[in-house]
Amino acid sequence: MQEIDPDLLDMQAAAAGDAEAFGGIVGRHQLRLFNFFRKMGANIETAEDLTQETFLRLYRWRERYHHGASFKTFLFTLARHAWVDSLRKRGRTVSTTADEEIFLHVPHPESGSGAAELRMDMQQALNAISEAHREVVALHVYEGLNYQEISTVLSIPQGTVKSRMFNALRQLREILEKSGGGGMG
Repeated sequence: MQEIDPDLLDMQAAAAGDAEAFGGIVGRHQLRLFNFFRKMGANIETAEDLTQETFLRLYRWRERYHHGASFKTFLFTLARHAWVDSLRKRGRTVSTTADEEIFLHVPHPESGSGAAELRMDMQQALNAISEAHREVVALHVYEGLNYQEISTVLSIPQGTVKSRMFNALRQLREILEKSGGGGMG
């Protein structure tokens, strides 16, 4: 028996006017969106604003969401549009500071202090690559989207996604090796 996606059920209920159901979607995806925007280079305040903007867009589109489409793909398409609009408004710059640039995932308790340093090195390396490369890494590695889903979110061919991922990983490996942050596996 196939398990029913709670996001699909909540989107259907939200389309019918159930605000509590929409709250369930927000609860499940708020941190995920916030982390996505941080990995894209947004400072904390901007990431919070963009997360809220994405949910506003999702709410506006709640009646037009088609359950045949992957909810995650739909959500990150809206998030990407919010990100691009934000860049346009800011003249294509997003304010960040080096000491803010850490991953927001809590390390495993047994990982020790080296895990925090590796996260800082990785975030700095992500900030050093192009936005196009950072986007595919954030969507694939951190958000778990497959190449086809990324292709849909970014409106680019799947081959371009693969090429960008290959180049991004190569660049990240080089940056981390130069900085002494270790390799990437």
